[in-house]
Amino acid sequence: MSDRIETFHFDEQISDRLDKYLVSCLPEFSRARIQGLIADGFVSVNGVVAKKAGQMLEDGHEIEVRIPPPVPSGLVAEEIPLDIIFENDDLIVVNKPAGMVVHPAAGHYSGTLVNAVLGYDPDMEGIGGEERPGLVHRLDKETSGLIILAKNERAHNWLQDQFRLRKVEKTYLALVDGKPPTPKGRVEAPIGRDPSHRKKMAIVQPGKGREAVSEYKTLETFKNHTLLEFHPLTGRTHQIRLHCQFLGCPIVGDSVYGRRNSGLDITRHFLHAYRLKILLPGEKNPHTFEAELPDELKNVLEEVKRYE
Repeated sequence: MSDRIETFHFDEQISDRLDKYLVSCLPEFSRARIQGLIADGFVSVNGVVAKKAGQMLEDGHEIEVRIPPPVPSGLVAEEIPLDIIFENDDLIVVNKPAGMVVHPAAGHYSGTLVNAVLGYDPDMEGIGGEERPGLVHRLDKETSGLIILAKNERAHNWLQDQFRLRKVEKTYLALVDGKPPTPKGRVEAPIGRDPSHRKKMAIVQPGKGREAVSEYKTLETFKNHTLLEFHPLTGRTHQIRLHCQFLGCPIVGDSVYGRRNSGLDITRHFLHAYRLKILLPGEKNPHTFEAELPDELKNVLEEVKRYE
């Protein structure tokens, strides 16, 4: 597959940055992707390779952009069943099961959501310009529920902006040990790397980590456990799990941030991404997607209701 060539004639009276102008001409690409093309020598102005993304364009400048085809990622497409909640030409919404890693990483090179998605739609390879085709957010391995993937560059950029601007409403269900200090509330506790265990995250002092904000409310209270609804307003690694620990009511089954024995028959943590509200590309009103609790969590909840 050969490079795609795009040419543009700058005819504005007021000068403009090269990268800013190209974003307006190529809306399917993010500014970061445009800057990457410039840095790699794929953009020229008046026949001269552009050196800086901030180069100023003047009236009459001719710009040529060479867009190379997606580099094969080396990811293996696998025929793994997917629970597809919604799909159109721009995106796919999947109900991810617990135990499935979202993208290949050390120790998990197959059987991931990305492998399954490429098996379902090979054309998604390379979307986003990285080895995580179509991904705009993620879920932990043992967290089940909704995850959205883009099927083209335009949708990828749109969805990334929705998450970056915090316009996406994410709702999780969590069964916790004990109960929070108040039936509902807001947690503002920054998250960073655990200084003692570099593979873990931790609540850290302000200025030491990244802002992390969650809101929660109680849905049901039992003798030893509480069912909570969580709304993360930021998207930090392990955010809800850490915020539950911070509240003194860790998530049931959480082997990293929870209690060793919750007294329940559970082999994963009880955290499920069950609702996602988002404005889709080209739409005027947001869509709401839902995925009910998987059977293994329904069984745990029934056990709690029966004995508590």
